[in-house]
Amino acid sequence: MARKKVSTTIYITPEQNELLKALNQKTKVPVAEYIRQGIDLVLEKYKAQLPGQATFDELS
Repeated sequence: MARKKVSTTIYITPEQNELLKALNQKTKVPVAEYIRQGIDLVLEKYKAQLPGQATFDELS
């Protein structure tokens, strides 16, 4: 079952827009899916800074 999505507005550069459109044309994957994947990559990269993400070492 697909997860509910929340609508939001983002601003990207014209170059990002063109490259995302080209990628969409080639792969038929929606631009929004690539944006969600990019957000997931950023969240993974900075997960240690998110609330409730203390490491075992930080707890000792």
